[in-house]
Amino acid sequence: MLNLDKTDELETPSTSDVPPPASEEYVRLLGEQSRAPAAKLERPYSAPLAAFDMELVQRIGLKGKLKAGNSVWEEEDESELECTASEATSRFMDVERDGDAGKSKVSSSESLSLHEKRARFAESSSSTLQLPEAAGQLPNGKCCEHKNKGLNHTAPLMPMTEPTELPDSYDERECSCPREFYQRPELNTSLFFDDCTRSIDFVLAYKINANELLESDNAEKRRVFQENLIHQGLEVELSKKEQIYFLKIHAPLEVLRRYAEILKLRMPMKESFCHMRVHERSRRLHNAAQYLSKKIPGLSVVNRSTKSVYSSLKGIFQFFLRNVYIDENYFPKRAHRFTAIYSRDKEYLFDIRQDCFFTTAVRSRIVEFILDRQRFPAKRHSDMAFGIERLISEGAYAAAYPLHDGEITEVGTTRELLYSNWASVRKWYRYQPLDDVKEYFGVKIGLYFAWLGYYTYMLLLASIVGVACFIYSWVTLKNYVPVQDICLRPNTNITMCPLCDWCEFWNLRETCIYAKITYLIDNPSTIFFAVFMSFWAALFLELWKRYSAEITHRWDLTGFDLHEEHPRPQYLARLEHIEPTRTDYVTNMKEPTVPFWRMKLPATVFSFSVVVLLIALAFVALIAVVVHRMSVLAALKVDGSNMTTSKAMILATASAAFVNLCFLYILNYLYNHLAEYLTEMEMWRTQTQFDDSLTLKIYLLQFVNYYASIFYIAFFKGKFVGRPGEYNEVFHYRQEECSSGGCLTELCIQLAIIMIGKQAFNTILEVYLPMFWRRVLAIQVGLSRLFGNAAKADKSKDERWMRDFKLLDWGARSLFPEYLEMVLQYGFVTIFVAAFPLAPLFALLNNILEMRLDAKKLLTHHKRPVSQRVRDIGVWYRILDCIGKLSVITNGFIIAFTSDLIPRLVYRYRHNGSLVGYLDSTLSEFLIVDSPKLHSLAGDNTNITTCRYADFREPPSSTEKYHLTRDFYIILACRLAFIVVFENFVALVMIFVRWCIPDMSVELRDQIKREVYITNEIIIEQEAKRARFARIRRSQSMAHNHSQQDLDAASVDEPNTKFIKIEKLLNANLSQIEMDSVIHGENTNTGLSGASC
Repeated sequence: MLNLDKTDELETPSTSDVPPPASEEYVRLLGEQSRAPAAKLERPYSAPLAAFDMELVQRIGLKGKLKAGNSVWEEEDESELECTASEATSRFMDVERDGDAGKSKVSSSESLSLHEKRARFAESSSSTLQLPEAAGQLPNGKCCEHKNKGLNHTAPLMPMTEPTELPDSYDERECSCPREFYQRPELNTSLFFDDCTRSIDFVLAYKINANELLESDNAEKRRVFQENLIHQGLEVELSKKEQIYFLKIHAPLEVLRRYAEILKLRMPMKESFCHMRVHERSRRLHNAAQYLSKKIPGLSVVNRSTKSVYSSLKGIFQFFLRNVYIDENYFPKRAHRFTAIYSRDKEYLFDIRQDCFFTTAVRSRIVEFILDRQRFPAKRHSDMAFGIERLISEGAYAAAYPLHDGEITEVGTTRELLYSNWASVRKWYRYQPLDDVKEYFGVKIGLYFAWLGYYTYMLLLASIVGVACFIYSWVTLKNYVPVQDICLRPNTNITMCPLCDWCEFWNLRETCIYAKITYLIDNPSTIFFAVFMSFWAALFLELWKRYSAEITHRWDLTGFDLHEEHPRPQYLARLEHIEPTRTDYVTNMKEPTVPFWRMKLPATVFSFSVVVLLIALAFVALIAVVVHRMSVLAALKVDGSNMTTSKAMILATASAAFVNLCFLYILNYLYNHLAEYLTEMEMWRTQTQFDDSLTLKIYLLQFVNYYASIFYIAFFKGKFVGRPGEYNEVFHYRQEECSSGGCLTELCIQLAIIMIGKQAFNTILEVYLPMFWRRVLAIQVGLSRLFGNAAKADKSKDERWMRDFKLLDWGARSLFPEYLEMVLQYGFVTIFVAAFPLAPLFALLNNILEMRLDAKKLLTHHKRPVSQRVRDIGVWYRILDCIGKLSVITNGFIIAFTSDLIPRLVYRYRHNGSLVGYLDSTLSEFLIVDSPKLHSLAGDNTNITTCRYADFREPPSSTEKYHLTRDFYIILACRLAFIVVFENFVALVMIFVRWCIPDMSVELRDQIKREVYITNEIIIEQEAKRARFARIRRSQSMAHNHSQQDLDAASVDEPNTKFIKIEKLLNANLSQIEMDSVIHGENTNTGLSGASC
């Protein structure tokens, strides 16, 4: 609920919550405005703008003459009733009650007096959520009333400033719709009311329910709700098409001004106030360099040569960057404008008649704010029966949405411009026009694309380093000694122990391909890339905070705070049978409270239990994948298959990864629905609380679902298998083993298939799934014309509000899956990047396509979202920060325990930097006769007496055979020491990076301070001038009363002479005492007297 400091900003409260039904005469009276021309516009108020020059004085002096003439703001006679904003909306009542015949009814109450109509408005109840204090009472205890033609009833409003007349060239459409609507090559009439003057700022759509009892209840709710919209000053118009009723809503200028002040919107100030001297810090360095070049001999020559080279390089770079930056032919660069919180008593700061002062996004946001606060009748009396969202959830309305500004092919519209130059995949190399995206879709969506674009931009550096590391490993592969020992060493016949209970003995030479792939991942560049990516993750978040501060300032979000939220409609519906027992501290309204023992505690325990069960289900799927991998490997190696062990292991790993990917999508579908159901059961009061709880559940479940198999391969597979003859069995089955080179290759294959497969599948879904749901929606609402070839010609004749109704809704959580997909990808890029150096490259390629597909989906398949203001990306930043810190730990453990980097370093240190003989040192020997199972597998093959396995154990000839060797403990100590050094080093560097990079640049901080200072100075200066002008007028009035008798005999100066003297007074900077001396007598300093002025 909105918390306001001023009670006079809201409508006058009444004793009842739901307005009574309007009389029949009143309904017929309102039906006439929809056929009448546009209502006379209410005058916008503004104070004097600049210094009191003669032009301003003359304009003030001629104000009476303008009012005496045919001015557009001429006061109308009360005997003649003009079309009010209320009367424009009654046709929907006649149509809803009498059908189309109601449109032709002639009102018999046109002759009602203005007094009678105001009396009927006074009898109606309040339509707006009220604060507990008495409305109309100002903070100083005085009451004020203001005549508002659009509302046609007395309502307490904010105090107004001095009116200023508009020029004769004033076009009333400038304040009735955004200028972008009517300044087009061809006017789109479907964006306006029938008068083609007032723009459609919002649309409510509904269908008549076949159930008469239910429809009667819905009709009453709509009638009262729509009457309340009229009471707020909104103008509405009803249209019907294909059994669907569309209520078009227009917000007049006065409503926009009033609610812009209530919402404390930051609006651009006049251009004359926005000239700020920019202090360039780089200029100081330039001046210092020029000074040194003059003092040091020969440095000026070097300086000129450097300038020449710099100019040449700059020209080359600009030639390429011109095709990368935003095309200013389509998206002109916006000049920086000061903004201030809009206030009608300081309207001299703003030009409300400037081009798009109230943009379409601002207009729709104001209308939605009004829709969210209007009441409707409920079955049982409830203070919570309000808001369009609850009406939609109860079936009274089918949809509520603002309009797109045209088709994607309509030249001259913002939608077409964004579709052609932003959503096009062919423009993938260009920067995003974020300012235009924000103006069209609002801050929330603009901030998502800003974050996605910046994340993609930062991936470019990570991709370059990852590709460089991969190229290095490819180049040095031929010189890697262990690979040469496996693939090229002659007379190498190393028999390896079976990998499973049913597998046969195999030769180490068969893993030649597998060993080469392992080295491409596990090489000296791995540790460098892991450390680099840890720094990259910290740098990305710190630079994003810095970039986000710039966006926050540029989009006027500095100091922005959310309003008090309404309770969710679903929350109120579930507590409908509970009496209100809680009084909200902010709104002082009674609300139902969730019973803790009867509802809250059981729901929480049940939700926690189901989440634990779903996590266990993910581990069950992991066990199934492990069994599948072992079965495939056994099937490929049993019965004397000619397939080599290397190919069999790769095929088994890849097939298991694909099966795991299928399990992921099945479980994801289950997780999403169950998480939403569980969160609904927990009965969170506000939408923010609901979204935060849902985000935590889904991300936790998705984290386990996507990363469980990867964590298993990285940290558990092959680590606790035992040795031949004494294997550690689980349920009487052997555990999986890794190859002689470790499990890093299997980890890479698993990671690549899941990451790339997920991205490819999601891309296909984003392209075709919206098209599918649009067709389903068209079938549900009965729009069969959408599919007929014969009716394609008629499809183009649909009005804008009809075509947008066919689009998919953009819900409050529509950005959630987009953020979730990118955050999961960020986990793949950072947490396990040591196992897959090319992960940033594939993420970069996916995001380039993802960015354009998301934009295209938003422009073509969805209704236009209502503009929403947010401060940042919310809880997702905290999740990204946690992932970045987790990545340091996981990459350190992957390098230390999963890869063979530490054993190789230890061997190099002990053997003078050589890896000759390293392969033999990692393989232990086992005597086959010591294990009955292995002896039976050998059969009659007498050539196999021993086999080798990857471990550090004593040979059979030793007195402590098969025990862990001394080298094992040395390597283990080195691994643990590496983790300690790696974690602390990276952590310290990350702390240093965060300390070196402040969240906001010094230049931006100074600029914000300077803008605040200049804005305050402008306000102080203008207020001082207004006060001085008011003092002069008051003094003039006093002088006029004292010298009334002398004025008849005295000669009257010409008006210009008098105003020149007033101007001289204003510029004299007189004190109050000197001013009184001038007014009441003659002052020797000025030579002016009150009588002469």
